[in-house]
Amino acid sequence: MPILTQTARRILRSCAGLLTQDCLLCGASSGASPLCPACEADLPHLPAPCCPRCALPVPGGEVCGRCLAKPPGYDLTLAAFRYAFPLDKLVQSFKYGHRLALGSYFGRQLAALPGSACADLIIPVPLHPLRLRARGFNQALELALPVSKAWRIPIDRQSCRRIRHTPAQADLPWRERAGNVRGAFQCATDFTGQRLLLVDDVMTTGASLDELARVVRLRGAERVTLLVLARALPPV
Repeated sequence: MPILTQTARRILRSCAGLLTQDCLLCGASSGASPLCPACEADLPHLPAPCCPRCALPVPGGEVCGRCLAKPPGYDLTLAAFRYAFPLDKLVQSFKYGHRLALGSYFGRQLAALPGSACADLIIPVPLHPLRLRARGFNQALELALPVSKAWRIPIDRQSCRRIRHTPAQADLPWRERAGNVRGAFQCATDFTGQRLLLVDDVMTTGASLDELARVVRLRGAERVTLLVLARALPPV
């Protein structure tokens, strides 16, 4: 599949805003939004309180034992939702069904999150060129665009690259994911003293985001915040 041009992406993103449409979940009229108000209210939110570093639920809202024992490369995680039904189906429709209007919608949900918007640059988690060519667009960039507009933070699309074409994280057991992405990213930009906001769609184990955070830290980043649409909870 060819990579979508910026013009094509803008047209696809804006189509939902031009016509009255039906809710993607229940079929009711939803106006210019992909979801009606009732279905939007039913989207799964993260249980509170959560660890501020990794966004996993903890009883008192303190840094969790896992992050204390092995501190990740990032400082803070902001997540809009829990990765569960029906949000998971919407994310899959966005990524694999080319519903780019969902990217704009989800990006606005991220931009509305309470929390610190203090960052110097937004970095969408990059895709390997082979995966980008197959998908046609980078879902992380689509999420980042509304955030950049709302928070007035520029997007850096060039500094970080994915240099290893690895199996999809979703296809691997949780325990194998960290090894799968080791050495997957490269960065040639000096980020000394900069506060970076890494944007992605789903955080499962956090392995990919942690690896990218580690790489930008080596290039001098002072603070790294994760901004993700959905946080998956560990299997019970």
